[in-house]
Amino acid sequence: MAMRQVIDAFELLDSALIDGPAVAEFLHGQGAENIRVERMTSEKHHTDFMQVRIPGRNKAAPVLGIIGKLGGIGARPAQVGMVSDADGAIAAVAAAAKLATMAAKGDRLEGDVIISTHICPAAPTRPHQPVPFMSAPVDRVKLGRAELHADMSAVLSIDTSRGNRVVNHKGIAITPTVRQGYILPVSRDLTDILEIVTAEPAVVMPLSTQDITPYANNLYHINSILQPSVYTDKPVVGVAVTARVAVPGSATGATQLDDIEKSVRFSIEVAKNLGRGICAFHDEAEFDRLQALYGSMQHLQTAGKAIP
Repeated sequence: MAMRQVIDAFELLDSALIDGPAVAEFLHGQGAENIRVERMTSEKHHTDFMQVRIPGRNKAAPVLGIIGKLGGIGARPAQVGMVSDADGAIAAVAAAAKLATMAAKGDRLEGDVIISTHICPAAPTRPHQPVPFMSAPVDRVKLGRAELHADMSAVLSIDTSRGNRVVNHKGIAITPTVRQGYILPVSRDLTDILEIVTAEPAVVMPLSTQDITPYANNLYHINSILQPSVYTDKPVVGVAVTARVAVPGSATGATQLDDIEKSVRFSIEVAKNLGRGICAFHDEAEFDRLQALYGSMQHLQTAGKAIP
C-alpha cells in the first residue's frame, strides 16, 4: 500500500509556494539520494524538472522509467489550489518516496527505477474539447526529452486522463504498448498486474495514430500520455487515471487519491517484475517481424511533412 506516500505527496504539492528543491528535500528525508532538479524557464512561466533514481540490486537488470506526465500541479492565478492535472506529479513523488522507503527497509528491487516529473504550481491552460486542457509551462520538446533517460528499458507514463468521453471508468487504465511509431498489442503481463492491483477486470484506454505523434503537428490528441513515446525507441505504456465523466484538467477539488494510489502500486509491481525479467511490454520477436514486413514507422515520431 502506498496511500501514506500519496497523501504526503498531495499535501506537499498543494501549495502556491512549492518548488523542486522542497520536493527534493522531502524525498531525501524518505531515503532517496540520487535526485536531480533543474529549473526550466519560458517567457512567462517556469517549472522545476525532477529526476530520481532508486538503485536496484542488480546493475544488469532492466530499468523501469516512471514518468509523471502533466502540464502543471496548479493553474494560478486562474485557479486556486491543486488541479486535476496534478495526478502525474503526485504519483511520481509518491512512487519515489515509497521505493526509497522500501529500499531503506531492505526491500530493494532487482533493477533500478528512474522517476521523472516536474513541479509547476502556476501553469497556463488552453482550450480543448470536451474540456479545457492544462498547457505546458515551458517548451514541450525540451521537457519531453528530459523526462527520459538512456538507461530506461521500458517506460510507464502516468497521466490524468479524465478530460474525455472515451474511457467512462473511475480508476486507472493502461494503453496498448507504443514503440517507434507502432501501436502494439496490449501486454498480457501488464493486464495481469493491473487486475491484481485493482481487483477488477483490466480497462484499456484506446489510442489513435494522432495520440502517438508530437504535439507540434497541432493534430487532435486525447492528451499527453503517450508523448514520451515520441522521444525514445523503448516501449512506452500509458497509465491513465480515469473517471466516469469528463473532468477538466484545470479543475480544482477533483483529485482522487485512491486512484492515484492504484497507479503508484501498479507501477511498483511492474518495476518488481520487469527487473526480474518476468514482465514484457511486448513480444520482441514479433516486433522485429512487424518491422521486417512493414518497415519503420518512426516518421510518426516526427512533426511530419510541411503542408504548403
